Amino acid sequence: MHQDKISLTMQDILEKEFKVDTRGYRMQEVDEFLDVIIRDYNEYNNIIKGLRRDNESLVDENNSLKQEIRALKSSIETVKGGEKEVTNVDLLRRISQLEKIILGKEE
Repeated sequence: MHQDKISLTMQDILEKEFKVDTRGYRMQEVDEFLDVIIRDYNEYNNIIKGLRRDNESLVDENNSLKQEIRALKSSIETVKGGEKEVTNVDLLRRISQLEKIILGKEE
């Protein structure tokens, strides 16, 4: 994803050779500095890998929660659509039918 923006690898830094003039840099200092850069670069890569794993995990969790929300909304709509308003008359009819069944006086 962002690999194209990174121009150096750890190996590039490790294998970098500097030209030495009569007033050149001290090789030991350059090597020590490059070692620090390599460690930092390696840590940087580890942090990125960890963040990518975390991001993928959060994306998966987000997708799962979205599916759950859709299912719950669908269930709510089904329940709302299936509900009838129950009136006292409906309750009295049901009670009457139950009494007839219990007392053995079916219609």
